[in-house]
Amino acid sequence: MKVGYTTGVFDLFHIGHLNILNKAKAMCDKLIVAVTTDELMMKYKKREPIVPFVERCEIVKNIKCVDVVIAQETLDKFEVWNKLKFDFLFVGDDWHKSPEWEKRQKQFEEVGVRVIYFPYTKGTSSTLINEILLERRKSLSESIV
Repeated sequence: MKVGYTTGVFDLFHIGHLNILNKAKAMCDKLIVAVTTDELMMKYKKREPIVPFVERCEIVKNIKCVDVVIAQETLDKFEVWNKLKFDFLFVGDDWHKSPEWEKRQKQFEEVGVRVIYFPYTKGTSSTLINEILLERRKSLSESIV
């Protein structure tokens, strides 16, 4: 059985998230998805997600291609591999060729893990959705005043 692993905040769940999860599941028998905790997001992105952790987990858990949902409490994916022993690591292509990921990829290759880079869905992201919502809220409040 081939096990795949991916992580994400999955805030304001959108088609890009679904595309990545479906592509990942097509390459493995069991897909483990780690949802980033609110605390970890605050630590590395310096902001809280809009949708609380428990709700984001529930959303991801109910996607049919996802087999297991766990909490992502560390950015160290190799530490997680030591516990889960997955065969594939699925990440966004924004990490591809970065010095940090080239080092990580070699580390994973040494233990037989294939790192697969998926392109992001053009034109959609949680950040973009949030910016649009904030702009609309601002326009609405200005028109009320």
